[in-house]
Amino acid sequence: MTITDDFSALGLSEQMLAAVRAKGFETPTAIQKLTIPHLLTKPNDIIAQSQTGTGKTAAYGLPILQTLEPARGPIQAIILVPTRELALQAAEELLSYNREKRLSITAIYGGAAMSEQLRRLAKGIDIVVGTPGRVLDHIRRGTMKLENVRYLVLDEADEMLDMGFTESINEILSRVPDERSMLLFSATMPPDIGRIAKKYMHSPREIVIGSKNEGAKNVKHIYYLVHAKDKYLALKRIADYYPSIYGIIFCRTRLETQEIADALIKDGYNADSLHGDLSQQQRDAVMQKFRLRNLQLLVATDVAARGLDVDNLTHVINYGLPEDIETYTHRSGRTGRAGKTGTSIAIIHVKEKRRMRDIERIIGKKFEKGTIPTGKQICEKQLYNLIDRIEKVKVNEEEIASYLPITLKRLSWLSTEDLVKRVVSLEFNRLIDYYADAAELDIPEENTPREKNEGERSHNRNRKTAPGFSRLRINLGKADGFYPNTLIDMINRNIPGRIAIGKIDILPDFSRFEIEENEAHRVIAMLKNLDFFGKRIQVGTDSTAGRQDNPDKEKQQFHRKKKEYESAKPRRKGHTFDERKGKNNNYSGKKAHKNK
Repeated sequence: MTITDDFSALGLSEQMLAAVRAKGFETPTAIQKLTIPHLLTKPNDIIAQSQTGTGKTAAYGLPILQTLEPARGPIQAIILVPTRELALQAAEELLSYNREKRLSITAIYGGAAMSEQLRRLAKGIDIVVGTPGRVLDHIRRGTMKLENVRYLVLDEADEMLDMGFTESINEILSRVPDERSMLLFSATMPPDIGRIAKKYMHSPREIVIGSKNEGAKNVKHIYYLVHAKDKYLALKRIADYYPSIYGIIFCRTRLETQEIADALIKDGYNADSLHGDLSQQQRDAVMQKFRLRNLQLLVATDVAARGLDVDNLTHVINYGLPEDIETYTHRSGRTGRAGKTGTSIAIIHVKEKRRMRDIERIIGKKFEKGTIPTGKQICEKQLYNLIDRIEKVKVNEEEIASYLPITLKRLSWLSTEDLVKRVVSLEFNRLIDYYADAAELDIPEENTPREKNEGERSHNRNRKTAPGFSRLRINLGKADGFYPNTLIDMINRNIPGRIAIGKIDILPDFSRFEIEENEAHRVIAMLKNLDFFGKRIQVGTDSTAGRQDNPDKEKQQFHRKKKEYESAKPRRKGHTFDERKGKNNNYSGKKAHKNK
C-alpha cells in the first residue's frame, strides 16, 4: 500500500476532502495513512494499535461516512466507546465531516433520558456512537435493529475492557450480522483483545503505529525525586516554573485527588478536581471549563479522566506512579499529540524508583532526572513570562484612548525605571516573599531506598510478632485514605467467621498488620481480589516479620495451605471493595477482633 502525505491521495471523495479541508487538516496522521485506503479498497476487519489522540476517529470515520448512504432505516454502523464524554466527542467529530453527506448520527449513552434516545432511534439512525451498556440495553429492548449493520467499531477497546465491559461487548458482537466489517482500535493490546479478535474477527489486517506500550514519540519523560512529605511542595514549584502550563495531575485515589485540588485552589492556582464522587453535572461542568482552557490544572483519577480527550496539553503530572505500565502509557499519551511536544512528569519518592525503571524498560524511553526549581529560578521564569506578555499584548488604541490622559497624568511623576519596578513588584511580591527562604527539595540520587529505610527495617526486625499471629503487608497506606478502622471493616465485610487482629501499623504508602496465624492464608486469599477506590489490593506475608523456629519450613507450610484453600474455594471475581461497602461508605459485620 502506498503511503502518502496528502489526504487527496488516500482515495477519499471530493465531498470528504472538502470536509477535511474545512476543518483545517492538510496532512494525514500515520494511522490515517494506513487505515483509510485499506477500508476504502478492501473493507475487511482491522486491528489498529495507536496511541490516543492520533486521529483514530477520522481514520475509521471518513471511510465509513464515504461508503454509507443515508437511509434513516435500521442502523448501518455501531461505534462503541468507553464513556459518555467520548461518545459525544466522537459523534460531534463525525457530524463535522458529514455536513454534505447528511447521514443521521446520534450518541447513545447511559445517564441520559431513555425517552429522548427512543424517539431518535424511532425516526431512523444510520450511525450510532454509544457506550456498550446503553447500546446493549437498546438491542435487548428491540429498539436498535441490527440486520443492516455493515460496520462495528471498537474505539479505545483496551479502556472498555478495563472498565468491565467485556461481557456487554461479547453479547453485542454475538448479535450483529456475521457479514460486516469489524474495526478494533486500541492504544494497547492486552490479552482480552486478542481473545475477542480470535472469536469475532475474520482474518483481520493488523496496523501498528509504534510498538506495544511504547511511549509517544513527542513526549519527554522527567522525574523529580523528593521525600514523600515534600511532594505537594514540589508540585507547586513545578506549576510555578511553567506559567503557561495546561495539564492534568493524576492521583491514585479520589480522596487524594480532592485534597490536592482543594490545596491548589486555596493556594491561588487555577485548578479543579475530577473524580468518581462528583455528579455527572459536576463532571460535565469541570470538563467543559478545562476544554475551554478556563482551568490550567485538572487534578484527576485515571478512571474519571477516561472520558476526557483534550488536545494541546503541555504537561501530564504523575503525583506518584500508577500500579501498572499501561496506565502510565495512557497518562503520558495525553500530551505530545498531533505533532506537538509534551512533557510527562513523575513526582516520586525513593521507593518508587524501581517501578520507574520498569516503566522505562517497557516504553523504551529514559526518564530524565529533573531538579526541583529554586525560588530564584521560579521568579526569573515568571518575570520572563511577564515581559513576554507585555511585549506581545495587543493594544486597542480606540478602547483605551479615553483612559490614557488620566493614567498618564497620575503616573507622570514616575521615571521609566520606577514604573518598571512597580509593575514587577505588583506581580512578584507574593512569589518573592514565598520563596525567600525556600529549602531545596531534591533528594540526592545516592540516597537509595536501602539507606533511607535501614532504620525502619532494623526496627521491624527487632520487633517480634505476637505469639500465635502472622504479620501481613498490604499495599495501602495513609496516602490512600487507609486507616486501622478501614482495615478492620474490610476484614469484617469480606471474610466470614471470627478473626483476631493484632497490631496495625499504617504507613504512608503501605501498612502492616498482625492476624491470627491459622487465618493468614484465608485473609490473603479473600482480600487480594478486591479494589480499593480503583487500586488493586495486594496482600502477602511481610518479609521483615520476625521468624520463629524453622522459617523455611513455616514458609513452605504457609504456601501449601494457601494453595489448598484457593483450589478448594473459587475466587470471587467481578466484585470490588467499593461495591461491597455500599454507597454510603458504611461497613457491616460484627466479628470479634483484638487490637493490641
